[in-house]
Amino acid sequence: MTNRQFIEVRGARENNLKEVSLDIPKQQVTVFTGVSGSGKSSLVFDTIAAEAQRQLNETFTAFVQGFLPSYGQPDVDHIEHLNAPIIIDQKRVGGGSRSTAGTYTDIFVLLRLLFSRAGVPSAGGAFCYSFNTPQGMCPECEGIGKTVQADIDKLLDWDKSINGGALLHPEFKVGKWMWKPYARCGLFDIDKPIKEFTEKEKEQLLYGAELRVDYGEFQSDYEGYIERFNRTYIKKDAAAMSDRNRAVFESFVTTQTCPVCHGQRLNQAALESQIEGRNIAQLSDLEATDLIQFLQGMTDPVAVKVAGKLIERLQHLVDIGLGYLSLNRETGTLSGGESQRVKMIRHLGNSLTDMLYILDEPSVGLHARDVARLNGLLQKLRDKGNTVLVVEHDPDVIAIADHIVDMGPKAGIHGGELVFEGSYEDLKKADTLTGTFLAQHLPIKEKVRQPTGQMPIVGATLHNLQDVSVDIPTGVLTVVTGVAGSGKSTLINDVFLEQHPDALVIDQSRVGANSRSAPATYTGIMDDIRKAFATANKVSPSLFSFNSTGSCPNCNGLGVTYVDLAFMAGIASTCEVCEGKRFKPEVLEYT
Repeated sequence: MTNRQFIEVRGARENNLKEVSLDIPKQQVTVFTGVSGSGKSSLVFDTIAAEAQRQLNETFTAFVQGFLPSYGQPDVDHIEHLNAPIIIDQKRVGGGSRSTAGTYTDIFVLLRLLFSRAGVPSAGGAFCYSFNTPQGMCPECEGIGKTVQADIDKLLDWDKSINGGALLHPEFKVGKWMWKPYARCGLFDIDKPIKEFTEKEKEQLLYGAELRVDYGEFQSDYEGYIERFNRTYIKKDAAAMSDRNRAVFESFVTTQTCPVCHGQRLNQAALESQIEGRNIAQLSDLEATDLIQFLQGMTDPVAVKVAGKLIERLQHLVDIGLGYLSLNRETGTLSGGESQRVKMIRHLGNSLTDMLYILDEPSVGLHARDVARLNGLLQKLRDKGNTVLVVEHDPDVIAIADHIVDMGPKAGIHGGELVFEGSYEDLKKADTLTGTFLAQHLPIKEKVRQPTGQMPIVGATLHNLQDVSVDIPTGVLTVVTGVAGSGKSTLINDVFLEQHPDALVIDQSRVGANSRSAPATYTGIMDDIRKAFATANKVSPSLFSFNSTGSCPNCNGLGVTYVDLAFMAGIASTCEVCEGKRFKPEVLEYT
């Protein structure tokens, strides 16, 4: 064996890693284990994946690199013999309302091709069956499947004046920039209640008039309140908004199924084209397993070849535990685990070999029945000649590893070390937290708590739920389980929350933060720390904020400084003044 049969990592120090060095065998499934915070992700994603992606990006021209994500060089002595990486993480698939499971996986492309060859009557080429092209989309909803309209009664308080806050949207409040045109245009008595306006004045306020408004510094065309709301918000895709902005937006609009296409997104010509009595929208509504059965029953020789390729792609969905998905399922509604598996579909059908696949806990959200299928797919990737690295906690996934790397011994500053390398059987004998857990048998709880009450869910029918009614006990821990796609998330995250809006939901969404955010600032703990230090030293609390007065003047409270290398990836280095502590030197003297 030569060294080229291993990925060599030497001196990895990213985050809490402590000079980690190891050789990872190629063309095998290597699983990285350890308690949360032990350094698994720091090693696999922040070090190995980041360096592999950085080196791959450097093979492109400087012009192309400008359009690619920038990866800084990780804190490691060197990594040798890397393969081209394919990173499959748990970040949710975006894409807005126009992105579906079918479009994201390219399965819908094959279905469109099938209809362009075998649809009767033909609507034209494959693009004529796409709801994302002018030739195929419904002219009324423009391929969204629903219409969104401003709710005037929610946007306007008829009893108030413009000066008194009649415009209810937060961005149109009194004194705000978007409020000023209506206060300065001279068309209205801004102290008169809207209900006392003439019909002409109401029309001008809501839908506009041909007028230039003088702002003092410049002039601009006047635009009606509803027209401006439509342009600013409705013409944007709500699915692409932040959760906060989308919640505000949805409180001022009414959404209904498109009256023309009835939610099927396509124009009349595309919907009239059928194969064996079904149009493309109806087939897109079928679950993957049902669609496979339909395609297997086709006899048209023209369509059979395309159908075969389509069945192969759909079977990958079934094999990975997503057979319940329909092609028209919006990607924004997929969970983190579903998103990761959908990403895998894009790679299972190709014939690439000697690639480096890196996966982040692919078993998350999977029922035990589906974990075996996942294991088969990981082994299939390996058997095609690829190297597979998996960060994982599930014992069933760990058990199929060819090689295991256990990080520890604990988390945070007490982790970051390589505590075990070897086989699954040897890990169960090892004196590590992971080994101890795998070797022991968990006892069954014989005594259970009694509930203090109930929170009912009545007649749940959203998505695939079929008139489900259930009582959730209070004062106890309740686990909702079932195979992937059985309706667990819909029942709890959607229906339960709607019927019990005071409930708090902690989901898989990423924390919306930036480089200035830390766990202490996000949770609010830092506020108490600042107040305690300020009280003890009789100074301002802002002095103990690295985002305010107390920030290091050299790095502006970031703890690192960046050197821009133009067309090359920038370099981040620890601040020489504060040594990464983010505060002014004088602030650190307070105790």
